[in-house]
Amino acid sequence: MSPLRTLQTIMLGLCLIAPAALAKDKVDVQASSATNPAPLEAFSAFDRIEVRPITMGAPWAGQKPNEAALVNLQANLDERLGPWLAEVNAAPAREGQARVLRIEPYVAGIRYISGGKRVFAGAFAGKSRVLLKLRIVDAASGQVIAEPEFYQHAAGMAGAYSFGGADKAMLERVVSLALDYLRANHAAAVGGPTGGE
Repeated sequence: MSPLRTLQTIMLGLCLIAPAALAKDKVDVQASSATNPAPLEAFSAFDRIEVRPITMGAPWAGQKPNEAALVNLQANLDERLGPWLAEVNAAPAREGQARVLRIEPYVAGIRYISGGKRVFAGAFAGKSRVLLKLRIVDAASGQVIAEPEFYQHAAGMAGAYSFGGADKAMLERVVSLALDYLRANHAAAVGGPTGGE
């Protein structure tokens, strides 16, 4: 292949990638504030805590990279939340009807860059970001006790240098923020950081 032909191929590739790199996301994913407010009451006021699987709605559901991220988020949540949940639920229940706290996690926004896209487009693929919310309700009454949100992102250059490792680490960090919030608000209702700026 001649040097001129190689140069033409590179230029064509850049022309095809540039519009995607410069395109603005249709939906901006970010936290609404830097801190989550305190829940209505401490989680220790409940005898049991149950956690539903993470859900994700439109327009993020059905997109292959986002679905892969959802599987990864769920695995991280199960692995990290499981031991704490077992410890909390092992405590003896108070007299009378047991109060149950239900946690309903859902992805409120996501843009996840897959490893394959990182290898092909590198930093031009842009940054990954995720907004995870927990709808925390009294299972008996349906009253919302808290609805904290947790945000994390992975910069395009970091994702490129790590071949997608930074994007996966973002998912671990957002789950860690959620778990920190649950632990911090168990003994007393204090709120906590969202991970946003």
